[in-house]
This record gives sequence, C-alpha cells and structure tokens, in this order.
Amino acid sequence: MRLIIKLKKIKYSLIFLSCLIGILFCSTLSVLSGNPLREITVLLEWVPNTNHTGMYVALERGFYEEEGLLVNIIQPEEGGAAPFIAAGQGEFGISHQEQMTYARTADEPLPVVAIAAILQHNTSGFASPQNKGIKRPRDFEGKKYGGWGSPVEEAMIKTLMEIDGADFSKTEIVTIGAIDFFAAVSEYVDYTWIYYGWDGVASEIKKFPINFIFLQDYAKELDFYTPVIIAREQLLTTEPELVKRFLRATQKGYLFAIESPKIAIQDLLRYAPEIDREIAIASQEYLANEYQADAPYWGVMEAQRWENYACWLYERDLIPRMLNVVQAFDNSFLPGKEN
Repeated sequence: MRLIIKLKKIKYSLIFLSCLIGILFCSTLSVLSGNPLREITVLLEWVPNTNHTGMYVALERGFYEEEGLLVNIIQPEEGGAAPFIAAGQGEFGISHQEQMTYARTADEPLPVVAIAAILQHNTSGFASPQNKGIKRPRDFEGKKYGGWGSPVEEAMIKTLMEIDGADFSKTEIVTIGAIDFFAAVSEYVDYTWIYYGWDGVASEIKKFPINFIFLQDYAKELDFYTPVIIAREQLLTTEPELVKRFLRATQKGYLFAIESPKIAIQDLLRYAPEIDREIAIASQEYLANEYQADAPYWGVMEAQRWENYACWLYERDLIPRMLNVVQAFDNSFLPGKEN
C-alpha cells in the first residue's frame, strides 16, 4: 500500500519502541513460566498497515506466545523483504507474487518461498477522479498515467487497453514515485495504480469521488497474490515445526481480524499509532472480507494463479524464464480448513 507518512525517524522510533516493549513483556512472561520463547523476526515490505493486522493481533493477544514464539515485527529500510529473508536476516517476511516471481526466475534465484496469502485476491487497480471520465481502459487514451516507472506497470496498462480495444500509444506514462494518490491525481496526472484497501477506502472517507478499475476485471492473469508471507527455503526443511507454529498463530490472528475488525484494528494502531485512524478503521472493515474471501481457509494459494501470472510476465519478456511454480509457493505448512 502506498502510505505516504512523514517524519520517518520519529515513526520508526515509535515502531521500534513498541516492538521493544512487546519483546520485554513476552520475555518477562517466559521467565515467569519457565519456558523460554523462540525469538523470530518478521520483516514487512512497507510501513505497518491493515495488510498486516493479523500479525499484530497475534502479537498483542498472545497467539505467538501460545506457540512458544517471541516475534519481532520490523520494517527493512528499502528493497522489500525478499532479499533480506534470502540472506537469513529474518525468519519470515512479507512480499507479493510479482516480487516472488522475479526472485525465483532471476539468473541467481533467491531461495525464498511463499507460504501463505494474506489476501485472496488482488485489490489493486487504476484509479482516477470521477471528473476525469476514466471509466474503463479505453478511456486511458488522451490521459496521463503516473507511477513508479516499472516495466510491469506499462505492461498492465497496455494489456488492459488492448483488451478494451484501445490504442496504447495514446496514453502518456510518467514517473512520479511515491507521491500521495490524492496529490498526484489533483496536480500531476489523470490516473494511477492504487490498492483499494487503503487509497480507495480513503477516497470514500475524504469524499473524493473516484473511478476504479480492478485489474482482474479485464485480465484474470492479473489476479495475483499480494501480499504474501514468505520464508527462506532452508527454514522449511530444517525447522518445519517452527513454520507451522508461526502460521498457526498468524492464521488465528487473521481469523480474529475477519470476525472482529473493529477490535482487531485497535491492536494494529497500538503498534502503529502514526497511521490515519479513521482510514485504518474503514480499511479494516473492507479487508475483513478480503483476507479469506472465497478460499476454503485463510492463506491457501492456487497453483493456477501462480502459473497464469508467470505466463503473463514471460510472454511480455518481463522475466527471463518460466517460473517453476512448485518451487515458488507451498501450502503444506498452513493449518487446514478444520482449524
């Protein structure tokens, strides 16, 4: 999610202090109980937000402690979690199917595996103010897109426009980086790529009417998993029980967030008080229906979805070779539907 938050140093100090207090509290409990907790690190891919609520619920409500785990949730400075997890700088991390596909098909593949989907469907798409009149991809003609400057963005726009019978050469693409969505479409561009679970919900709160185009409404290949929980390959073979314990507690946290979003969001806000409270509450209500959605149980992933997206990338020369789906994700550590 594109949360544009100022005063980074203060923010990270608050996050670190919250994590430290949690660690000290859990450590005290472990000493009193006589059972030492296994300390592990979870690396986020972005600032704490409602994609991560289930983990903060599990942390706040002792679900990790029940599994004998002392969990420290932190955010890497840049580059996402995958490179750090591959290097052994954390046990678990947050990534997304796009990054994982790139990582597994690189000339020097990263030894990381997706072990759970946080959301069952891609909630991202192209958004624009209603007054721009962009209701479908063919309306991108004559309009200016602002994004991160990545080849995959251009490919997505081209795909949607071609499917809708539009001329891709008639839309302009510029790089704007991490500019806030509302500032971007008010001052610089006509449309951009957002996650509805945050910026889309925020538009409702701000009474800023938008048109929104879900990627998968036009191309099912773009219904990729984002975000996902990842682990280093070696951990899956050397400590499978640790992985199961972590996912058991994490699943419990997300199921709690599904059933009680108004309570769950307070757990996130205790650890990330800097995020907009009103937007966070509304976002949590929205994502409560997206965490599991139509899946038989939380976290499970489908091989066909990995295959579809990898084929889409490969056919557009965005990855050098086809993904070996079996190596990219693993459902076997998840608690099943009966849990």
